[in-house]
Amino acid sequence: MTAASLEISGLCAGYGPTRVLEDISFSVSAGKRLGILGRNGMGKSTLFATLAGQTRRYGGAIQMNGENIEGADSATRALKGLGYVPQSRDIFPTLTVEENLFVGLKARPKSAIEEAYAMFPRLKERRRNLGSQLSGGEQQMLTTARTILGQPSVLLLDEPLEGLAPVICEELMEAFGKLAASGEMTILLVEQRIQSALDFADEVIILERGRMAWSGTPKELSQDEHTVETLLGVGGLH
Repeated sequence: MTAASLEISGLCAGYGPTRVLEDISFSVSAGKRLGILGRNGMGKSTLFATLAGQTRRYGGAIQMNGENIEGADSATRALKGLGYVPQSRDIFPTLTVEENLFVGLKARPKSAIEEAYAMFPRLKERRRNLGSQLSGGEQQMLTTARTILGQPSVLLLDEPLEGLAPVICEELMEAFGKLAASGEMTILLVEQRIQSALDFADEVIILERGRMAWSGTPKELSQDEHTVETLLGVGGLH
């Protein structure tokens, strides 16, 4: 598994006749971490769905390691190394934890499942439980681990901390940090917990009504109270 660069140029996309994203352009170097922020309804999840091939693209290019993938379907993008963990935590509720993880192995040997258990020991404890019997935090761990077992070179994480207890959030962010530090994945994170995103990311972009409204480093954003208040709707970061 080797991290890949990602470059987005003039991306416009939406659903049916409804355009949500307009002229989105940014790049992420291989092995880096990008935080994507913005208030609800500003196009963050649509951006990830578009990168994964699940929306209608009106224009623009998507490149991984210099290869254009915007014309590829979702399955082909996944095979090329694009991993997507959606906000909806799409697990198989009638399969056990272990069976869910087997789905993510693709052509890898079954022994590789131990990588998921090493990252999230809680899943090993619950490996015989059905997906429907897991807590929200455990389901998030499961869908994340299943995607990672496919060894993506670019990983999209859409609000992985939503609705979870602080202790689970800390556990997940620690795991994401280890993945990023390995240099084996380029990670894009959408997150409403702004400080968690800033602590994690190398670079940050903010979306406003489907357009790029700001880009820079976490430090620059932390020091820009006006941007934080007007684009994120909070009074400041501490």
